[in-house]
Amino acid sequence: MSGILAGKRILVTGVITEGSIAFHAAKVAQNEGAEVILTGFGRLSLVERIAKRLPKEAPVIELDVTNQEHLDGLADKIREHTGDEGRLDGLVHSIAFGPQGAFNFLEAEWADVATAVQVSAYSLKSLTMACLPLMPQGGSVVGLTFDASIAWPKYDWMGVAKAALESTNRYLARDLGAKNVRCNLVSAGPIKSMAAKSIPGFEELADVWNHRAPIGWDLSDPEPAGRGVVGLLSDFFPRTTGEIVHVDGGVHMMGA
Repeated sequence: MSGILAGKRILVTGVITEGSIAFHAAKVAQNEGAEVILTGFGRLSLVERIAKRLPKEAPVIELDVTNQEHLDGLADKIREHTGDEGRLDGLVHSIAFGPQGAFNFLEAEWADVATAVQVSAYSLKSLTMACLPLMPQGGSVVGLTFDASIAWPKYDWMGVAKAALESTNRYLARDLGAKNVRCNLVSAGPIKSMAAKSIPGFEELADVWNHRAPIGWDLSDPEPAGRGVVGLLSDFFPRTTGEIVHVDGGVHMMGA
């Protein structure tokens, strides 16, 4: 099979609906020749149904990134679906969550902030380390962020969590470079996904793109971001690590 991911095996987290960036990353990856394995949290039957809508149905592994037993057993679970040594060539981290309290910056309790940071940032490290034994020859880790260089309306402690994610990516890139593991992020514009529905004031935040994206931005189209993820998973960026690639219609570079 031809394609920029031909012969590669990729683990994709965070697929919940067809409207997610993770789903489109998995779809594009398969179209580019990859074998894809998904993880799901909570509503596993929902993820299994969505997996059937990919070009080729993908197996689904249950994974709660806050559960150390799940992380410790992840490599073996992957091996159950591969029938061999369980090699992985790439990993997509598309996991983020903030309790409602995290969206009120001045009033947020530490418990809510801690949850947002653990799930949205620390999990990039914990998930990567859980998969590292399956990447003895190296590989590519790609995560999804939302530009944390500025303060967005309504995003509050999730913005802080994304800043932590971006810093975590740099330190992972530093420490795993010797193992030939590249760690990069795609900073995507807002998408009307299931996750977006949990963000109070999402419409106000997303409206920025209606006025400031010089090349335009479609809130209902996750595929451009998915393509960005697949590009970084491929061998076309063999010496790119610790980077943040913006797929946001150009909003990140616009002045006031």
